[in-house]
Amino acid sequence: MQHPDAPAGVLEGRRVLITRSADRARPLASLLSSLGAEPLLLPLIDFERAADQPALDTALDSLAAGAFDWLVVSSITTVRVLVEKAAERGTTPAKLVPAGTRVATIGPSSRRILEAVGIPVALAPMDIQSAEGLVDLWTAALERVLLPQADIAAPSLRDGLAAKGAAVTDVVAYHTVDFPARDGLRLDAELPSAVGVSNHAAPRQLSPSQTRGELDAGTIDAVVAASPSAARRIAATLLPLGDCRFIAIGRPTAAEAAVLGIPVAATAQVPTPDGIVAALGTVFANEGNIR
Repeated sequence: MQHPDAPAGVLEGRRVLITRSADRARPLASLLSSLGAEPLLLPLIDFERAADQPALDTALDSLAAGAFDWLVVSSITTVRVLVEKAAERGTTPAKLVPAGTRVATIGPSSRRILEAVGIPVALAPMDIQSAEGLVDLWTAALERVLLPQADIAAPSLRDGLAAKGAAVTDVVAYHTVDFPARDGLRLDAELPSAVGVSNHAAPRQLSPSQTRGELDAGTIDAVVAASPSAARRIAATLLPLGDCRFIAIGRPTAAEAAVLGIPVAATAQVPTPDGIVAALGTVFANEGNIR
């Protein structure tokens, strides 16, 4: 198979470490396998339910009652929270959002997942697929916004919307933790499978010690970090990377890696499997060393 953003054969035989759990890594792993690469897994971060469930429930009750003009969903993990909360209430995710409330998100991937669970999206950036891109598009001044996010979410989205005149209510929807999450607290609501995910065998999952051995042997070609928190975990547990190239998903992840002293080989401009493959393709094509 040839990918439009990766010349034929450029990923053949490449071993790519994905620092996500198997369920979250599946679309990227499937695409890499179809291009002849070998995806490997080392989950570094996980997600737990918010400790303050009453605050989250109160916010969702207000949402259902029509107290907000907008619901802003900044991650696919937030969609998992909505799916789980809908199940708790014996309803569907779509019915958590009243007809008069519009939904915004940060890019096509989260838009597809939201719409797959029945929540239509009114606003999502196409060019800069990030909090910054959504703020750039925002024109809804003096409107009420509910923003459920991770406990460690940067304040840029909240502050950016507020600077545009929105009245933002932010609430912790989930906690980002080191993998694995604690039993009984892991946020594991099922989301619809990505369209086009093939039936390749599940990728091999490495232990931290196995990963260290592979890095020392120079047998991992690239590691993909999907978030600033993943970059921090890589810095804490995997350095030095040796000849392994660090691929960042998005500018915030690349910026965090730079602060941590991790050289960034490429940044995926679009936070999708296609965008990551394009970044990998650029790195390996420029090396002129197709295996």
